[in-house]
Amino acid sequence: MTDLVKHQRMANAIRALAMDAVEKANSGHPGLPMGAADIATVLFTRFLKFDPTEPFWPDRDRFVLSAGHGSMLLYSILHLLGVEEMTIDELRNFRQLGSKTPGHPENIHTTGVETTTGPLGQGLGNAVGMAIAERLLAAEFGDDIVDHRTYVIASDGDLMEGISHEAISIAGHLRLSKLIVFYDDNHITIDGPTSLSESGDQVARFEAAGWEAMRIDGHNAEEIAAAIEAAQRNTRPTMIACRTTIGFGAPIKAGTAASHGSPLGADEIAGTRKALGWDHPPFEIPADVRDSWRIAGLKASQLRKDWEKRLGAIDAEKRAEFERRIRGDLPSGLDEAMASYKKKLCADRPKVATRKASEMALDVINAVVPETIGGSADLTPSNNTRSAGLVEVTPDNFSGRYIHWGIRELGMSAAMNGMALHRGVIPYSGTFLVFSDYARPAIRLAALMGNRIVFVMTHDSIGLGEDGPTHQPVEQLAALRAIPNLLVFRPADVVETAECWHLALQRNSTPSLLALTRQGLPTVRPEYGEENLCARGAYEIAPAEGDAEVSIFASGSEVEIALAAKGLIEAKGHPTRVVSVPCFELFGEQSKDYQAETIGTAMVNVAIEAAVRQGWDRFIGNDGVFVGMDSFGASAPYKELYAKFGITAEAAAGAVFDRLTALA
Repeated sequence: MTDLVKHQRMANAIRALAMDAVEKANSGHPGLPMGAADIATVLFTRFLKFDPTEPFWPDRDRFVLSAGHGSMLLYSILHLLGVEEMTIDELRNFRQLGSKTPGHPENIHTTGVETTTGPLGQGLGNAVGMAIAERLLAAEFGDDIVDHRTYVIASDGDLMEGISHEAISIAGHLRLSKLIVFYDDNHITIDGPTSLSESGDQVARFEAAGWEAMRIDGHNAEEIAAAIEAAQRNTRPTMIACRTTIGFGAPIKAGTAASHGSPLGADEIAGTRKALGWDHPPFEIPADVRDSWRIAGLKASQLRKDWEKRLGAIDAEKRAEFERRIRGDLPSGLDEAMASYKKKLCADRPKVATRKASEMALDVINAVVPETIGGSADLTPSNNTRSAGLVEVTPDNFSGRYIHWGIRELGMSAAMNGMALHRGVIPYSGTFLVFSDYARPAIRLAALMGNRIVFVMTHDSIGLGEDGPTHQPVEQLAALRAIPNLLVFRPADVVETAECWHLALQRNSTPSLLALTRQGLPTVRPEYGEENLCARGAYEIAPAEGDAEVSIFASGSEVEIALAAKGLIEAKGHPTRVVSVPCFELFGEQSKDYQAETIGTAMVNVAIEAAVRQGWDRFIGNDGVFVGMDSFGASAPYKELYAKFGITAEAAAGAVFDRLTALA
């Protein structure tokens, strides 16, 4: 058997498994796996460092199927290579409840899947982050321990999405030479030919962003191999535009939108089998083809064993540090450092904006947690994310720990997902809270995947003042709190900010978002306590003088207002308690008894937050009093805005008095 025939049979195995699984499920996308099978076969059998017996070894090459709708491409390969859990029955159960083969790849369910893809462009952004993490760790631990590439298959749709501009731009700027993208240039989207909506030159576009780029025949194995070899020699990231035929082999539907997102149908599958010379029943792989794939998988096993020897030969302390970071364990000194810092805060009682309080906490954290990698979307002086001593990451120096992402909120957030997935680093970066809307798709995927990332979002309310309603977040807190598995922290002072940062780092399978103020806030919790009270999500910060008639719940900058309102209400003889609510999600994790105790039994429940009401009824009930926003903001000094919108101690007290009168 010639090498060409062998390659064709190996690639046809992917095509057959893909079309058969989609047909059985009566759902899915056969076209991309059939069209990209030659690319994937060359990559996985001749170049990719991936050991199917140890899919998570740290120095493996990363493969990202950014075009996640073509998931059967990846599942077929994992099965053919011999990943234990990817059985033929899993392929038969494609897109079925509980299977390891969901409609789009999900790293949380399937061994061998590096990231959850499907929303187009996100995988490309993740891959940029993986390539950044590789360079950061190589700069610290050496190329003998960290030396791998990140490969991507991206579709026309991936490159149409706006995130692709952000991702390729930062990758080109940083000269991520170990990032190699295969563009599956099949000229087809769901609606039909790409000419319906696209007339750009993708090769020229990538070249303009600082990439090497080339065009090849995506069905010619030797051209594919030569392109990969050239890409591996490049000093910049590489895009390989592979001209392919979607649904390759299908006699009628190949090259058309009909093969994109629907089963081919029994007659078309029979014609495809004939055209490909594949006369085997569905889900049956002939022994010679299976053996060829398994032999290819075994090649990487020796590379892994050689790497393990190199790792074992380095200094024991350095090896232990590398392994700790890959596991995701925090350094042992963090708890002690944070406790000492909190004691100091309670003694000093500074009045600072919580964005500044975050910077102060980072000064402590970054000194004892060397894997934190900071950054900002061109708002470093405003987000306060660059703590003392952090050196910039540049194209020529990856020993730094601070990345200037430029004005690329979505690209930044998607890259942080990739960095977290790579493991070995803990990324955090900042922008304004209102621009969380730009980053939201990546924040959502971070929550879905359970990535430890900290999104630092400053200028969290009308308290930012003069920039006006375009920059004043109103609905963003409610929208972010609606995302499952995302911790949204809104601390009230320096002490809560330190506690929230500590919690964010400790949660290794949950992303966190810190909503922080521009305006200065007093220390509202001056007494030191060893317990991290923010871990409760909500806690009584000021008890009533007697049996409470009124409970006030507040977050962030409005806790100060709540405490002032308590004084006004109690001056009129109505015992009032204040509950600080730094994190809805953590409160939801507490026992029912604790939740009931914290909410209490007061006659009047009030919530104060400079945002919309959504979400607060869990504390105050449908009939509770809400002091906050029900419109967009305005441009003015922040104290004037709080007065205009009635978010003051006096307004809160007045609302309470009105309710008490009505209840009398």
